[in-house]
Amino acid sequence: MIKRKSYLILLSALSAFSCAKTTPQNGSDKVSNGKAPSGPLQYANPFMGTAPFNDPKTIGYAPPKDWRGVWAGLVFPGSSVPNAMVQLSPITEFNTGAGYDYEDSVIYAFTHTNKGHWNLCHLPVLPVVGAANAKGDYSSRFSKSTESASPGFYGVTLQDYGVQVRLTSTLRCGYHQYRYSQKTDRSIVFKLAKSNERVSNWSIEKAGDAAVQGFQETGRQTVYFYAELSENMQNLDVQGKGTKEGLALLHLADGGKPVELKVGISFVSVQNAKQNLEKELGNRSFDEVRQEAAKTWDGLLSRVEVKGGTTKQKQMFYSCLYRSFLWPALRSDANGEYRDVRGNVVKASFNYYTEPSLWDTYRNKDLLVGMLQPQVATDVIKSLQDVGDKTGFIPTFFHGDHAAALVAGSYQRGITDFDLKDVYRLLLRNANVEGGTRPHITEYIQKGYISTNEVSNPEVETKDKAGVSKTLEYAFDDYAVAQLAKILGDTTNYRVMMARSKNYKNVFDPNRKFMRGRRSDGTWVKPFDPKYPYYEYMYREANAWQVSFFAPHDMPGLVALYGGAQPFEAKLDSLFTVPWNPNHIARNVSGFIGQYCHGNQPDHETPFSYYFVGKPEKSQRRLDEIMEKFYGMGKDGLGYSGMDDAGEMSAWYVFSSTGLYPLSAADAKYIVSVPVFDEVRWKMNNGKVVTIKKSGPSRNLGPIKVNGKTNQGYFVDHALFREGGELEVTTK
Repeated sequence: MIKRKSYLILLSALSAFSCAKTTPQNGSDKVSNGKAPSGPLQYANPFMGTAPFNDPKTIGYAPPKDWRGVWAGLVFPGSSVPNAMVQLSPITEFNTGAGYDYEDSVIYAFTHTNKGHWNLCHLPVLPVVGAANAKGDYSSRFSKSTESASPGFYGVTLQDYGVQVRLTSTLRCGYHQYRYSQKTDRSIVFKLAKSNERVSNWSIEKAGDAAVQGFQETGRQTVYFYAELSENMQNLDVQGKGTKEGLALLHLADGGKPVELKVGISFVSVQNAKQNLEKELGNRSFDEVRQEAAKTWDGLLSRVEVKGGTTKQKQMFYSCLYRSFLWPALRSDANGEYRDVRGNVVKASFNYYTEPSLWDTYRNKDLLVGMLQPQVATDVIKSLQDVGDKTGFIPTFFHGDHAAALVAGSYQRGITDFDLKDVYRLLLRNANVEGGTRPHITEYIQKGYISTNEVSNPEVETKDKAGVSKTLEYAFDDYAVAQLAKILGDTTNYRVMMARSKNYKNVFDPNRKFMRGRRSDGTWVKPFDPKYPYYEYMYREANAWQVSFFAPHDMPGLVALYGGAQPFEAKLDSLFTVPWNPNHIARNVSGFIGQYCHGNQPDHETPFSYYFVGKPEKSQRRLDEIMEKFYGMGKDGLGYSGMDDAGEMSAWYVFSSTGLYPLSAADAKYIVSVPVFDEVRWKMNNGKVVTIKKSGPSRNLGPIKVNGKTNQGYFVDHALFREGGELEVTTK
């Protein structure tokens, strides 16, 4: 640990490098020209979503003592550019969602990959002074007053080592800048035995007087790196090779200049990592790279311009828009090579991306990416197709088969530069062949539902098929496949899949008016408590209330199941008013209005359901309540009501606050609500502009006008975005 006097000298001497105090309004420091960010960058705060919320009244229950709040947003505040391979971010606790908890006071490393899904966090690096601390590790306390972030930048001072850290990044490279207050005994620690995944092997070696290279193997993937220093190292000390606590110390010579570390990564080879570094960083300075990252984000975030609204609403909007474009992540190297699903090195004409977080993001975020970054969306679909061609099935994420909705919704929005026939062929296999993407598909086809194995005293973590949730989701996925069949003129499969899309009705109990588990013989599962949440028994991370309004492709049919508009409305009222039982505790299920849960995704479409009984004003009241109550909450106003899930929670706010929502992701239309802002301008890739204007002081939806003509119904077609025009949302 350095002396306090040296630390104070550092803070006073380095005004050019100092980080502004983090606030809930703006987490950015001044850019290199001395000016604060303007435009969208002044509002986009990477700390948004990093804080927990702890009020049991909001959570719905008092969390056990060993839980961190509930989930918080599980997002990272570090540096990244859109959909990049590198996310360079601090780690305050390994083996947590994003490795970063806002309330923590110790940093263990800065890692080069992140998602917020309890994985990744590869290649941990930390600048240090002296030997390991009393705990036997290398870590440092830090003060929130020295921590700062903006899109493409993160900065902090490591208090125990007197090192000021500044981080920026490119698509495939991380750029570290360290200002040590002490001129001697300086090192950089590579903690290659650590990540948010189990590390099975690692290696590091010198690659010259001022460079190191190596790899970190976790599970089925290996991350290779090549790192260059701004000065020669004294030596590389590798300790505990092959152990869980092993690390490497890169010792620096005595000196007082800032130390820069450039790290190129690759999922193919060290050689590719080096090429990535040479192409993207080369001899460029830290400030040049940071400015380019900021410019990239400004160009993307400026594609949606909002006017009116409060400062907090603008901060939330642009922070959520920023958060929506961090995943999926690039896996192609600068030379076009990537490692495919079989582990082979392949070179393609498109950029290869990780699979989207489809169980969550198919609802909204994946479509948002397609609207503002159509080439990324195209390449994501080609990446899914690449996996499908080599495995026989289009992959999914976690649950459901929602690549079908992504493909159908994207194609109808004009994203057509891929082999639709081949993707459709694979999606048909998903929908019909056991052993692939859809578990229990044979039973689903035979019975029209997936059964539940009855358990006498089920608990939250009781294991089963999540049969009700699968049935509901497969029915929607069937609808999505049917839309592709229609486009391709496959009449036979269109009829089959449309018929199967009604299977959601087969798990609806007409007596209890809930979606409910059925046994193999068709009888209803007992006992049945519609308030009780399950992770996999009957429902996937939900209870009966939260899944019983899911049929976004056939809402009139769902209303009819309940007996018509009046009983459906009454049931929907009860969803938002029947209180949550505080004895029902499930980590994934939190943040309630009655039984409605905004802290998890399964019922995120439900607030719009009042539209289908002619009561949009009731939907609007709930939408406004959700946006106000569950975004920007908790510590310093930086909390979400639940896990962001790779941008789904954020994209929900982006769409809802602008007055448009893709209720059925398989269709190219949006349900209209009253925007938070007076005016929203969407600037599309084809040069067209869509302007959404709100008129009237009320929050109750009135007539909707498209290009001056009164719109029929509550939906507008995506053609508005292709052709440009004006949407006027009047209130009454």
